[in-house]
Amino acid sequence: MSHYQALFLDIDGTIIKPDHTYDSSTKEAIFQVQEKGIEVFLATGRPLHEIRELGRELNVHSFIGYNGAFALYQDRVVVQEPMEVGAVTHFLEIAKEHNHDLVLYTSEKNYLTSLDKPVVQDVIEIFQLRQNELYTDKVADQILGGTLINLAEEEQALYQFDQSYRLSQVNVEALLHCYDIIRESVNKGSAVQKVIEVMGITLENVIAFGDGLNDKEMLSIAGESFAMGNANPQVFTYAKHKTTSVQDSGIFNGLKSLGLVK
Repeated sequence: MSHYQALFLDIDGTIIKPDHTYDSSTKEAIFQVQEKGIEVFLATGRPLHEIRELGRELNVHSFIGYNGAFALYQDRVVVQEPMEVGAVTHFLEIAKEHNHDLVLYTSEKNYLTSLDKPVVQDVIEIFQLRQNELYTDKVADQILGGTLINLAEEEQALYQFDQSYRLSQVNVEALLHCYDIIRESVNKGSAVQKVIEVMGITLENVIAFGDGLNDKEMLSIAGESFAMGNANPQVFTYAKHKTTSVQDSGIFNGLKSLGLVK
């Protein structure tokens, strides 16, 4: 039996290719490690209500969503940490002042500051968001995460009002103007730590794959970690290994190098 017991996989740019599909080799790799008793997690910035279908296709029942603010282990809630209302309000105020848009996620819906702008429609289509409504202050205390839309790179500084928050550029070519809101104390890495405590395993038993800067904490702490060949170049410094790209069986090839698939 393998000493590895948990595999954490980012979705966009790691499982999912730019055309919204995934390689058959990725599905096969997941099934092979599951047969070895390894628990597979989808670990994403996306809201969990939008990835359930993918989970069913891959026979995955454990998730980290909203960049670490919510986590399920075999459908049991392990992490649930909404953003502070004051921070949500401040992000909205700055975005409005500078003609940026936001999509804010609760456990059930995606709340957007606009539904009809072309740049917002692009985000909805590429992330395949379906449960969409206009933002209302009534849900300010339920926000688990968010993505800023239509920022120039130099505009990130506008949002540096609190050291406990940072922005992470979305590593999807058509969405480089989008930035996920990451909390320093609530991220994929912190969620992995809490999940493995519940599982009763250690970081040495963990494998992680990712491609974006929202994966850096997760990749840094995992016993074995792989940056995809298509990753943001800065991500390579946080992972222990580099695998091939999402379009070239990156997950399969990484797991093969560990002797877990064939």
